[in-house]
This record gives sequence, structure tokens and C-alpha cells, in this order.
Amino acid sequence: MKPKYRSEKIRKYNGRRTRVNKRTARSSYPRLTVFRSAKHIYAQLISPEGRTLIAVSTRSKQVAGEGPLRGVEAAKRVGKAVAELAKGQQIQRVTFNRNGFLYHGRVKALADAAREGGLEF
Repeated sequence: MKPKYRSEKIRKYNGRRTRVNKRTARSSYPRLTVFRSAKHIYAQLISPEGRTLIAVSTRSKQVAGEGPLRGVEAAKRVGKAVAELAKGQQIQRVTFNRNGFLYHGRVKALADAAREGGLEF
């Protein structure tokens, strides 16, 4: 029996999320998982075993302490912060999990900033 959805938008989001998670779950590298809400953006590095290694968001002190930001600029700061913390733990290669969000705007800005910071994916 197929699950019922409130709207077509939610059905498409859940389909993308399932498809992306299937691909990233097979990887032996840590995954860089992104969650985007209306106000904030969150990024986590999760080990293949499922342990959270690093968590950074626009609400964390190292990002928010530099002054309030919104949108793409905030996502770039989060991406840089994730890359710096990953370097500190000798993590260079990751798998990017966009978690069902379309790859544009804030999600793309975070990914590009993480790549500039030294992460490979």
C-alpha cells in the first residue's frame, strides 16, 4: 500500500530524499548531510557507522558569533566551518547528502564553500 501525502510537493521531496539516501548509504566515506529550514542551515559529518563526527549550523557559536547572516552567505560560512573542523579530524573525502533538497541556492553554496575549504566530494 502506498503512503498518502498531503501534497505533491511533499511526495516529490520524500522521493528525492529516499533516492539520495540510498546512494549515500552505500559509501564507505563519512557523509556530509545538509538540512535546510526556513531560517537556518545545518550540516553534519556522519561516519559510515552512523555516529555524528561534526555538527555545524548557523546557530552554532563559531558561525553566529561573526554577526547575523541569512541565506547564501550564512550557508557559505557553515560550509567553511565544516571543512575546517573536518581538516582538524584528518577527513578529506566525504559523500554529499543533500537530504532531498534541490541542489541550488543555499545547499549549493554550502557545498561549494566546503569544497573550497578542502573537502573532496
